[in-house]
Amino acid sequence: MNNLISKFEPHAYTILRVVAGFLFLWHGSQKLFDFPPSHMEMPFFIMYIGGTIEFFGGLLIMLGLFTRWAAFLSCGLMAVAYWMAHGTHALLPLLNNGELAFIYCFLFLFIFAKGSGKFSLDRLIARK
Repeated sequence: MNNLISKFEPHAYTILRVVAGFLFLWHGSQKLFDFPPSHMEMPFFIMYIGGTIEFFGGLLIMLGLFTRWAAFLSCGLMAVAYWMAHGTHALLPLLNNGELAFIYCFLFLFIFAKGSGKFSLDRLIARK
């Protein structure tokens, strides 16, 4: 049974990486292009620095291009976001509404450590 499951590990990791990148880029799209529309007011640096890292980092992670760099920057952004926006209210993510920033931070740390995986543009470029 374990062999059957482990055979699909590269596929499952690719799905995880693509979905995480896809969801993350929409946070950046919302900040940079106001699409989908947001009614939240944010400081300039969060909108443009954070939004740029979220949009392009998410796109690169989704495509598997420069994945480790994009995941490293995205992980750092989410760590900063957690402590700036959530961690000052309470320590635990459950109490400060920071679960999303917290899980993104550690998900991108995992992607940084693992790399782009078998199905990625990084691997396609490395073959040539």
